[in-house]
Order: sequence, then structure tokens, then C-alpha cells
Amino acid sequence: MELKEKQIKILDVAVELFKEKGYMGSSVRDLATKLNIKAASLYAHIRSKEEILEWICFGIANDFFAELQTVKSTDINPKDKLNLFIDKHLSVVLKNRDVTHIYSNEWRHLEERLPEFVELRKNYQDEVEELISAIYKAENWELKSPTFTTRFILHTLNNSYFWFKRNIESTTEITGEIRDKILFGLLGNHNN
Repeated sequence: MELKEKQIKILDVAVELFKEKGYMGSSVRDLATKLNIKAASLYAHIRSKEEILEWICFGIANDFFAELQTVKSTDINPKDKLNLFIDKHLSVVLKNRDVTHIYSNEWRHLEERLPEFVELRKNYQDEVEELISAIYKAENWELKSPTFTTRFILHTLNNSYFWFKRNIESTTEITGEIRDKILFGLLGNHNN
């Protein structure tokens, strides 16, 4: 989905508004006010407020899938592949903190495309679970519950934007700390 210049501006302002007031607490009139235009003028660029939420949710989901495909196509040892997955997923989250916040908390308000989005999220989780299961198997690590482990890892990664202020640590430091907590917190100290 390629957005036009004006739609990108609308999206950027909507992200700020949705983060501040929540999706349900925001109106098209609020958005128009922030853009300094009339509400009716917005409809020349958007179908509805829900379309903006679709841009946000499906846009970042596509970013997650693109990074996952990069990880899956990389021929490296399993532990490095898990590290790469964590790095890639966190990179998307930390570069898009406000978008990730909306993606994580507001997706349930999609109406028209909710079933499609739920299926997309499920497919992503299934692909990540498959990747994690293969890595654990290759490393001979015990994996009692692939689904729980996958959900735990994704929840941790998706909500990492909340723990760190924008300017106190670099993305590299944040990524390293979270990666260590996931690897060693879940697995114990494996020095293979």
C-alpha cells in the first residue's frame, strides 16, 4: 500500500493523536484540528478514521513479516538466527514506538478488516513459533510449550517500547539487554 504525501502527513498526525487520546477517544474533527484543516477536507484523502488504523496496523505488520523473511532466509547457526530475529523485530518496534503502541493496543477496533488482521497476526505468530521451535530443536534446548514461549517472546518484544525512554539508551543497548533477558532468562546460561 503506497500512501500519497498528504496521506503520510495525516498518518503521522493521527499516530500522535491516537497515542495521546486512544483510537476510540479520537475523532476525525480532532485530527482535522491538529492538521489545521476542515474535517470535510480530510475525506478527500481518507475513507474513514478506521482506514488510518488499517494503515497503521497492516503497515507495521508488513514490516515485521519482511524482517522475519530476512531472518528465515539467512543461513547462520540457530542461536545466531534467534539473536537476529530478536534484533530485527526489536528494530521495527524501536524505530516505530508510537506506531507499535497503537498496533499493540488499538488493533481490536478494526471492524471491516478485523478478521483479515487477526489471521495475519496468527500467521506471523505461527511462523515465529516454527522458527523458534526449529532453533530450540537444533540447539537441543528443551521447549515445553512452543506457543507460550513464542507469545512470551513476542509480547516482550512488542511492548519493549514502553520500558525505555527515547533518548536514554541507544537501540543497540536496548536490543542487547532484551536479547540477553530472553535468551538467558528463558533458557538459563547456555554457553554452547
